[in-house]
Amino acid sequence: MDITLSYKDASIFYFMLMNWLSSVDWRQDEETQMDRRVGFAVAQLGPVHLQDTKTAVVVRLIDMLRQAHARGARWVTFPELALTTFFPRYIYETPEEYDIFFEEGLPSPAMRPLFEVAKDLGVGFYLGYAEKTEDNGVTRRFNTSVLVGPDGAILGKYRKIHLPGTVDPIGDLEFEHLEKRYFEVGDLGFPTFTTPDARIGMCICNDRRWPETFRVMALRGAEVFMLGYNTPTRNIHHPEPAHLREFHHRLSLEAAAYQNAAWVMAAAKCGSEDGFAMIGGSAIVAPTGEVVVRASTEDDEVIIYDCDLDLGAYIRRSVFDFARHRRIEHYGIITSQTGMEIDP
Repeated sequence: MDITLSYKDASIFYFMLMNWLSSVDWRQDEETQMDRRVGFAVAQLGPVHLQDTKTAVVVRLIDMLRQAHARGARWVTFPELALTTFFPRYIYETPEEYDIFFEEGLPSPAMRPLFEVAKDLGVGFYLGYAEKTEDNGVTRRFNTSVLVGPDGAILGKYRKIHLPGTVDPIGDLEFEHLEKRYFEVGDLGFPTFTTPDARIGMCICNDRRWPETFRVMALRGAEVFMLGYNTPTRNIHHPEPAHLREFHHRLSLEAAAYQNAAWVMAAAKCGSEDGFAMIGGSAIVAPTGEVVVRASTEDDEVIIYDCDLDLGAYIRRSVFDFARHRRIEHYGIITSQTGMEIDP
């Protein structure tokens, strides 16, 4: 059979072949060929004063949730202890005095309107709050965050592990930092949660300063880290330039994102609460370690980014390919020893 093509036929075939080749996505990504761009928002919260009611705060949260949804967000990260002022700066002697800041049950009565609106809109969220619970007849209190899916399902909780500050006041200061007075150390570890869009891990405020926080979640497959924080502008333990407070905050986020090839969603409660100032700097950080969007105020503010969840895939294949490069036989001291010990 003669299959010789004329010059005209060969030219037509060539152009058809080129058109087909140009339409094919030849990128070789072993993780996925799907478009995994998802809108994530961070909802920064301005000051919440002692006189402010939880009802009024939840109205503000709902307003920011609606803003995020209108701009295409499928997930929103709210701050640590979002429903009240940062009460661990104050000295209370009895539970009757400080239990007004805590929530019981999920959703608590104060939270319920937020849960309902989020479900109606189909938006998932992270929310930080003070949790009071009963465990075998014992009352326990934690600095907690909850992850709620776009369908309204409660996916899980995280309880803050790295509690800063002290149990008792340390001096005649303008304010104290007494998280250890009001909260137990978290007992849930660093879990990660499977969602329709990504595997998500949670932490809270001071946790972000400890690299172990993010590495544990990364080893469990986290692609997105959500965290809320309330960070004073002053270091009560040591005088340091004010700019360092936010610099160290950004440094922690950027290193965590890059070293674990994951997105970071960081939401501040900030501004001056009854005269006690806290840093802003809410941000979304890409797996490359780059801040892609950052809040510009110390008020209620929504920032959003269309996140490519596969952006960090090349980092997971190369520099931080855990399976190929980690050497756990040399890391034992990290979990066997708490404080610094120097060999003689």
